[in-house]
Amino acid sequence: MAGKTKSMSQIKQLILMHQAGEGIKNIARTLGMSKNTVKSYLLKFSMLSEPSKELLKLDDQVLQGRFHVGNPAYCDHRQKVLEGKLAHLSHELTRKGVTLRLLWEEYRSEYPDGYGYTQFCYHLGQYQKQKNPSAVLNHRPGEKLFVDFAGKTHHYTNPTTGKPVECQVFVATMPYSDYGFCLLVPSQKIADFLYALEECFLFLGGVPTILVTDNLKSAIIKSDRYEPEANQNLQDFANHYGTIISPTRVRKPKDKALVENHVKIFYTQVFARLRNRHHTSIEELNKDARQLFTAHNQTRMQQRPYSRQECFLSEEKPLLLPLPVEKFELKYYKRLTLAKNNFVFLTQDKHYYSAPYQYIGKVVDVISTRTQIKIYSDGQCIAIHMRATEDQPRYILQREHLCSAHQHYFDRSPDYYIKRAQSLSAVLGTLIEKKFSTPQPPETLYRSCDGILRLLRSLDRKTVDAVCQKALNDEKLSMKHLELIINNKTWLLSDDQPTTPLPVHENIRGKDYFQSQLPLH
Repeated sequence: MAGKTKSMSQIKQLILMHQAGEGIKNIARTLGMSKNTVKSYLLKFSMLSEPSKELLKLDDQVLQGRFHVGNPAYCDHRQKVLEGKLAHLSHELTRKGVTLRLLWEEYRSEYPDGYGYTQFCYHLGQYQKQKNPSAVLNHRPGEKLFVDFAGKTHHYTNPTTGKPVECQVFVATMPYSDYGFCLLVPSQKIADFLYALEECFLFLGGVPTILVTDNLKSAIIKSDRYEPEANQNLQDFANHYGTIISPTRVRKPKDKALVENHVKIFYTQVFARLRNRHHTSIEELNKDARQLFTAHNQTRMQQRPYSRQECFLSEEKPLLLPLPVEKFELKYYKRLTLAKNNFVFLTQDKHYYSAPYQYIGKVVDVISTRTQIKIYSDGQCIAIHMRATEDQPRYILQREHLCSAHQHYFDRSPDYYIKRAQSLSAVLGTLIEKKFSTPQPPETLYRSCDGILRLLRSLDRKTVDAVCQKALNDEKLSMKHLELIINNKTWLLSDDQPTTPLPVHENIRGKDYFQSQLPLH
């Protein structure tokens, strides 16, 4: 019975013809077999214990097991010995530097009559396949989006330097329809990763319920089989779009086999077709890549009567969550201590931002976006600033954040002092206004004005008017002259009052006396 085994349909016909009294020669001619083959099957049939009626009712596969019981080589003692060592050998193969050849050599040194290298590898491979079977995952329409970065990069040519600029390849797929998306971005950093995700949602026209990510550093801070810790920026992104993050297990590419397959498709459908094209910007590169990937989505699948795009548009897109009105803004988080000068320093844009002085010395949470800076303390927003640009001052200040003394310092100006003086006395207002009318820089007069206001604040309005008028008449506007007028009470004297002449007396020396005192030369 060497060679190809006969089908069980023929064997059933052979049994029926034999029971009907047909001869071996006639059976062989009718069924196209040799006489020896007919004799061999009849001999096997006679050795079976089951009745012929029961045998004819058996399925072909079961009946074949009755006639062909298997290769006796597998009953060899070598098989039993190796089976007892397969678990240990499989574990040893995971250790660093251990190879199949090394394990086989150790096995043969212990069992010189054991299997050869080929049979050894075959049985160990069969054991590993049985130990790690693959499951078929059933995906619901519109539920999941698998995302990943390709291992290989692509590039465009910088038109200025002529050097290639490497780009990372972002790939995503809807597992139910196998509808794919690709985008080339400068890096795998969180900003580029979230930009690619947002462009993917816009491409799909909606948001899937679950976002299945790889354990890349941009998405996952701490990898764990059961409870991985996602990046806070990615969590903010998911909350903004109303989707759920579900990272795959570490080193388990089968968890996202479809997107891994789309990475291979990108290599063949995009990489290979763009290999001879010259691009000078990432926008040009993405335009051509998008066209090629769209053609792939629109191509009719081999085992289905529709394309990936047709399946997605008809069955998945209506089930996607709606896109929010506003786009997502990336947030950066920092914990800083509010300095003694009311400011926190952001290293990203090298600017200082103010907060209320009551929180000086406290640790505050600073959340910055592309357009805004928000400062929080104990869950309460205490300051909001528009993000500064390079041409703005380094210190971004809101004056209400300062204490009264500091607010006074920043409010100082000639108009400020004139208005304060006029609120106390019209004459004082005239004095201060005349003081600032001099060529002297206003900033040098601020402290003098502070001193004058402090000096006169304890006097009544009538006295202030008289003192200031006296200073104006004397054309001496300094604080010290005002203080002298007050101390000497000269403001009580009228300017038109005649002066009293000195009394006449004999003690008058005259100029002759002083000339006589000059030294002789």
